Amino acid sequence: MAHQSIEVNLPLAKVYESMNSPVDFPLFLSGIKEVIKINSQTYEYRTTFGGEDFKWTTNIIDDLRNTRFAWITINGNLNQTGTIRFTPLENGTRTRVDFSLDYRPFFGEAEGELNEFINGLDELLMKDMENLRVALENGTLKEKEETADQEKAAV
Repeated sequence: MAHQSIEVNLPLAKVYESMNSPVDFPLFLSGIKEVIKINSQTYEYRTTFGGEDFKWTTNIIDDLRNTRFAWITINGNLNQTGTIRFTPLENGTRTRVDFSLDYRPFFGEAEGELNEFINGLDELLMKDMENLRVALENGTLKEKEETADQEKAAV
């Protein structure tokens, strides 16, 4: 399990709105290639490690507005769980984000690139969260989202 915290120079509601949709996770989580919304609570994730495709489906188990967002895997060939907690700082002008993320194979031990990814997850999450903080504060996360939407529409 990896856990990282960042402090963002933006109000809590704005940070929460930028992070509470798994469809946007590939914009800031480097281990995820694509997330497709199935319904309001269910999302399908896709990625590749060492030439092997991984696909899993999660359900949102907790979505307490401006406080916490969490999910668990319900099926697939990779088990992922995550929790994001939001805490207002300095009278609500800044926000602390605590992000916990875990990946495990459903059966056996992780091997090859997947094992390397899992073993390096804490450091990778730290880099991803720092990149997220910069993108949120600069307003570039929204630009990445719009570019991704345009690329999907062109296909």
